[in-house]
Amino acid sequence: MLRSSATSRLVLATQSSATSPAGALTFPLVILRIWVAALLAALAFVIAAQAAASPPPVLARAFIVENPATGEVLAQHGAWARVPIASITKLMTVLVALDHVRWQDVVRVRADAAAVGESTVHLRAGERIRVGDLVKAALIQSANDAAVALADYVGRGDRQAFVAMMNAKAQELGLERTHFVRPDGLDVAGHYSTARDVTTLAQDAMRNPRIRAVVRVRTDTIAGGRRLHTWNDLLGVFKGLYGVKTGHTGTAGWCEVAAVRRNGVTLYTTVLGSPTRSQRNTDLASLLRWGISRYRSVWLVPPGHVYLQASVGYGKGTVPIVAARQVARAVRIDKPLVQRIVAPTALALPVERGQRVGEVRIYSGRRLVARQPLLADRSVAKPGFGGRAGFYATRTLTHVKGWFS
Repeated sequence: MLRSSATSRLVLATQSSATSPAGALTFPLVILRIWVAALLAALAFVIAAQAAASPPPVLARAFIVENPATGEVLAQHGAWARVPIASITKLMTVLVALDHVRWQDVVRVRADAAAVGESTVHLRAGERIRVGDLVKAALIQSANDAAVALADYVGRGDRQAFVAMMNAKAQELGLERTHFVRPDGLDVAGHYSTARDVTTLAQDAMRNPRIRAVVRVRTDTIAGGRRLHTWNDLLGVFKGLYGVKTGHTGTAGWCEVAAVRRNGVTLYTTVLGSPTRSQRNTDLASLLRWGISRYRSVWLVPPGHVYLQASVGYGKGTVPIVAARQVARAVRIDKPLVQRIVAPTALALPVERGQRVGEVRIYSGRRLVARQPLLADRSVAKPGFGGRAGFYATRTLTHVKGWFS
């Protein structure tokens, strides 16, 4: 069941709408009598949130916690500082490669790729292997030889031409404080990015279904019976985490960008330059837990709620105004929710059940998070001449009796 532990306070205010030349207030899809001024009601409620807690202390050189759906940065430290990013580089290597070649293409491994050291899958010069297997090796096991083999294949043997493609892609994605020198991310002068740019890169990479499928895998087997094992220690351990990429070199330290989906919200968190592998995991997990704790799932448009009772005249009572459908979302606990109702308080007859008469809008702070049409919940026919005459006669007699009472 969706609920909020916070209490709510209702505040009623009024607002004017645009006026017609005759001075009558109007609302789309609702015909109003000229002598009836429709009221635009603003109903505000605030969910009293817990005080915004500070993010946990971490030892990483730089970090950022971001909501990709809204672009909100929940916390950051040094997120715009240029730092080495190690094998997180391979996200761009694979992204560029898949822009130019097919998954089933067969690559002949060049000698320079086979000679790359550190993390490898021991490719052999002259070996033939599919692009898909190289992608898996580069992203799961962070194999440097696989990344260089992809660069050689796409760049037609010109590795610098491929690096130029990487930098062009960075500019295309708006990574203004990023520059690549190598396709594998090994330490070299002039090769850097930022926590903010890495997060943007990861979000774009995860839009590619091939990449998204690979980075959530802990182990796999590729050509030659090579068994791959991920360096992402939190994958399959931290609930809701489904990628993206780790990295480590002596200069960069221990790095990771991760995506987590839990309790109706998706967050991306990047840590760069943690002093040890275990500290990287601790930093990342604590930031992810903190980020998720900033959200609660609540009813923004609750089921069965009557937003107002609109009068229709002629003694026919009122018409309940309800939302077209219910809406529940994960929202920030440290930002007020404001509900604004735009609808007339009086409707012209006839009114049909399901007729649109207005709209409800929900804001988290200044950001619109939900909107729904408001509908009449019952039908009311327009009275004929006899009905109208009877209504006015009854009202007149009531007034006359009042004079003598």
